[in-house]
Amino acid sequence: MDSQHQNNPEIVAAVDIGTTKVCVVVGRKNFINKIEVLGFGKVNSEGVIRGVVSNIDKTVTAITDAIDLAEKMSNTEIHQVYAGIAGQHIKSIQHQGLLLRTNAQDEISKADVQKLMEDMHKIALPPGDQILHVIPQEYTVDQEEGIHDPIGMSGARLQSNFHIITGNTSAAQNIQRCVEKAGLQFQGMTLEPLASAEAVLSKEEKEAGVVMVDIGGGTTDVTIYYEGIIRYTSVIPLGSNMITKDIKAGCSTTQEYAEKLKVRFGSALAEEIVDNRIITIPGLMGREPKEISEKNLARIIQARVEEIFDYVMWDIHRSGFENKLSAGIVLTGGGSLLKNIDMLAEFRTGLASRIGVPTMHLSSHYQDEINNPMFATSIGLLIEGLRQVQPSPRIPAKETLSGTIINVEDGLVPETIDAEVAPSGRGWFSSTLEKGFTSLKTFFEDHPDNEF
Repeated sequence: MDSQHQNNPEIVAAVDIGTTKVCVVVGRKNFINKIEVLGFGKVNSEGVIRGVVSNIDKTVTAITDAIDLAEKMSNTEIHQVYAGIAGQHIKSIQHQGLLLRTNAQDEISKADVQKLMEDMHKIALPPGDQILHVIPQEYTVDQEEGIHDPIGMSGARLQSNFHIITGNTSAAQNIQRCVEKAGLQFQGMTLEPLASAEAVLSKEEKEAGVVMVDIGGGTTDVTIYYEGIIRYTSVIPLGSNMITKDIKAGCSTTQEYAEKLKVRFGSALAEEIVDNRIITIPGLMGREPKEISEKNLARIIQARVEEIFDYVMWDIHRSGFENKLSAGIVLTGGGSLLKNIDMLAEFRTGLASRIGVPTMHLSSHYQDEINNPMFATSIGLLIEGLRQVQPSPRIPAKETLSGTIINVEDGLVPETIDAEVAPSGRGWFSSTLEKGFTSLKTFFEDHPDNEF
């Protein structure tokens, strides 16, 4: 085991506990503030249904296996992780907060804003729910509206609209329990759609107005940003597993063969099928093999994907930002790997669409496997985890050294060169210049005939 990676507080691990897979990604920030992925592990998930842990033992086994793969690839011991939470139980509400200040002449401080946010945690929730995130929208100071950062302003009345995301308490506790039973320290939890958005959306898209559609195995997450602020979140209880079940029923085959048909031959748009090849499906236990045309397979898939996008459009209309999405739709998650799904999204919603891959914040030296929408959530969780890490203090180069070498790979502790003490200041330059002229004078005196 490489000792420089052990117990390093700047190396972070994130775990995405999904319906179809458990992903663990290990990384750190390099010297140019880009994320360097040191290793990752991905295994099949059997203990999660629609984003919610249903079997703790199976989930713990999957987490342990993924951790082992990530440790071997990164040559790093993982002791603590950041996790994500998702599922149909996630809800979002809008709430307004108000803070009356005793002295209107004093500047609004960070503590005032923090108190306003803490008050949101006191709102009444249905039994069994807890607040996951409190996200401020615009602030209002006295009568001035549309303020994004009120700190430093003066006023007696500080008001804000908040986007509050809630989730089921037992679902959150089960995720923490699985992490701890896997022998890991639980460092924190982030809503998975927010993490995915951090990984695949650009700042310009969030400013212009964009809807991110994260198509997972059990659910589809819808997240809307406008003017750089998250405005709406929703969870649709349909995912790519439903497409597989439709293929299984339509072709009268097993779940395994249905998944292979979807991945290898599937298309979200039947009109784009030109060759219309005949696909042979092996029969069960010596039975006759079955055949299906590529176009008919695409029709089965298209019907379910259209249903998912109809739900997405309903959410967009419900959000009130239907006419403010200049950046269109960004599709991510494992379900977005389906062929021609971006074309169907444009046809069905009328919005420009693209596939979001989570490599925007990564350093250039990343593995090709990471360049995949399937890793969007885990990379986003890694980004969130790295934000919460307090960087270790850099050891400054000593003033008595004439040169410093930075270890570029680690970017942490400079290695120094033994050299003559070089005092700083204007006097040092003058004395050095004088020594130089004296040396030249002595040199020419020793070689009067230029025999050198």
